[in-house]
Amino acid sequence: MPDSTALALPLPGRVPARPVLRQGLLGLPRFRLHDGGEFRQASVAWRLVGPAGAPVVAALGGISAHRTAWDPDAPAAGWWHNCIGPGQPLDTRRFAVLGIDWIGGTGGSTAPEPGESAFPSIDARDQAAALLAVCNHLRIATLHAVVGASYGGMVGLALAEGAPARVGSVLAISAAHRSNALATGWRSIQRAIVRQGIAHGDGRGALAIARALAMTTYRTRTELERRFPVDTPACAGSAGFMIERYLLGRGAAYAAGTRPESFLCLSESIDRFRVDPARIRVPVRLVAVVEDQLVTLADMRELAAGLAGPVALDELHSEYGHDAFLKETDLLAPAFRAALEGEAT
Repeated sequence: MPDSTALALPLPGRVPARPVLRQGLLGLPRFRLHDGGEFRQASVAWRLVGPAGAPVVAALGGISAHRTAWDPDAPAAGWWHNCIGPGQPLDTRRFAVLGIDWIGGTGGSTAPEPGESAFPSIDARDQAAALLAVCNHLRIATLHAVVGASYGGMVGLALAEGAPARVGSVLAISAAHRSNALATGWRSIQRAIVRQGIAHGDGRGALAIARALAMTTYRTRTELERRFPVDTPACAGSAGFMIERYLLGRGAAYAAGTRPESFLCLSESIDRFRVDPARIRVPVRLVAVVEDQLVTLADMRELAAGLAGPVALDELHSEYGHDAFLKETDLLAPAFRAALEGEAT
């Protein structure tokens, strides 16, 4: 697909043409990794949807995200369907949306096999390299923007640091230049739970518990208090608390579709992440959620202060905490608009 910097706006009174959908699996021979490892043959699954010839925006999410950020035939199937689509903050009448499955994740890209313990460490820069390989394959010289949340924001920052000529701007939501010690501690405990489960032949069961624990770090005390008033279980030892049933249910649902080995790979990738803000000169818009327990306001302010290029920091409030990027469409819309329209930072 040719690169374009002109917006493909629908004409007044005309019904926009059906978006073009392309997807595939790109081979990556001798794919060298940031930490020194190498895949003799890797692959990355990709998906591009939107108006032909429109500027391309990469939409990247957390470690659970996949290449389908938006699906015109089944909008709810897109992991970011509340922010992407016709008339949404990332308007698919004007922009084409590119997504990938993470290397090491649960999707179509190269990932550890069940029980595999020798899969190499994956850095966010490796995900950025895979994204660039897809852009080269599709003949996209420059991404109009990378819109990334959580791990996806880290990948966007890595791309801005390593290949600034290939991206016009970055919108990073709840993503900083490094993990703080408490967030790394929380995730380390989750990984220890999963490794213990794998060692005892129940990796998915352990992953369900680890994910239930993780949910308590994604959300806030305010939101959980509102949804789950304190109550008493029906009988001793049962999962009778409303919040207990909710957390264990979310954990079980996650574990049903995620390989424990992929969780370990990408969770560790978050905590291994480091970029030097002083090397990033691409325009960056940052969104910090004040109530976020994982990527704190202090983390985001430190990143903003260190960036060498144009930067804006939006400080928002949401009871959803780290999960605000999945829940707060109206709250995030101004940041999307500013990043995608190239408004002054």
